[in-house]
Amino acid sequence: MIDPIYYTCSRLHYLPENEVANTLFRIRLTSYQGNEVRLHDGTIIHKNDLLIKIHLHNVRMLSELNRIESDMKKAVFIYHKVKRALPRLANYAIGHQKSSNIKGIIGITSLYKGANRLGFESFPIKNSYYRTYKRFTFFPIHYIANTSQQDPVYLFMSKDALLNRYHSTI
Repeated sequence: MIDPIYYTCSRLHYLPENEVANTLFRIRLTSYQGNEVRLHDGTIIHKNDLLIKIHLHNVRMLSELNRIESDMKKAVFIYHKVKRALPRLANYAIGHQKSSNIKGIIGITSLYKGANRLGFESFPIKNSYYRTYKRFTFFPIHYIANTSQQDPVYLFMSKDALLNRYHSTI
């Protein structure tokens, strides 16, 4: 019930795909407002850099996760869903009219185990108020999905890393 309202207010849009029913990511361009971040490939994300903010389509994920019993199987399921969606995100990044200005992608999650194998780098949320706020907003998702909750983190991937790893796999 809340998801359509959230979707409307958040300025997110679906990642273009052949079938909307297969859409995992909802995205938007954002101007980064956090502390400077240095990624392993040498990319430095500065305040006001243009990033693609990614959100998992939580309602869709929850409906699929309800059929899975263990946290480990849920994590593997999410890992493979994200891995299959990243080539579409790479295609979007390279085809976007602001592609030359996009520095990378960012997400905030408390489901980050295995994210490094996908090419993401995790960084703690330093602002304790924002971290607590995100933990509070993620609580219903963890409760409904029956998964344990960890502190949320930022996930980053440079555009170069995204393209090198996923663009040729479309």
